[in-house]
Amino acid sequence: MTSTVPALGTRTAEGSALQAVLLDMDGTLVDTEGFWWDVEAEVFASLGHTLDESWRHVVVGGPMTRSAGFLIEATGADITLGELTVLLNDGFEDRIDRALPLMPGAGRLLAELYEYEIPTALVSASHRRIIDRVLASLGAHHFRLTVAGDEVPRTKPHPDPYLAAAAGLGADPARCAVIEDTATGVAAAEAAGCHVVAVPSVAPITPALRRTVVTSLEEVDLTFLHGLMTEMR
Repeated sequence: MTSTVPALGTRTAEGSALQAVLLDMDGTLVDTEGFWWDVEAEVFASLGHTLDESWRHVVVGGPMTRSAGFLIEATGADITLGELTVLLNDGFEDRIDRALPLMPGAGRLLAELYEYEIPTALVSASHRRIIDRVLASLGAHHFRLTVAGDEVPRTKPHPDPYLAAAAGLGADPARCAVIEDTATGVAAAEAAGCHVVAVPSVAPITPALRRTVVTSLEEVDLTFLHGLMTEMR
């Protein structure tokens, strides 16, 4: 395979270099944002409640404690946060065991990052038990590090997960490219000081300083990411 991708550590005249790529999971690499909503709707239906479709934009991309807590409050369901978390994780695991579709371009991008030995981390608000299931399909070898939502003091939209991933890879957050699909994830990455590529899955995301919006991962490759670090300095 031939490529014009700069070697890792190659610096531009301005002194910029891509040191690491940090990727969200649900809705970014795997087409599972709809799975979570379907499971939430099924669980609450079993409790005698119907979820309002407008709530989908509230819960997307957030940590389970926030999403589940919101739905309990909104519906008035007679269930504890701990009980609901177990039901949601169980239901989601059942869904991904049956099917786990990748987002367009995800497999190719992961293979390219791995081939060129770009330090790569998976950074998700999902719990460790879910991440490990998904890694079986994504290929754990593609990631030098994974960060789960239940392994950091504060998960997205706080910067903690991305700061932990950058530190674990020995990278400067300002030289990390983050790929996210939700406003919650984008907020976390930007608060950590990273460059962001947003690939909206459910709700629109607008371009901003240090934030580039694309329609699909098929638009993203190493040449794109190296160029992004130079253009957004």
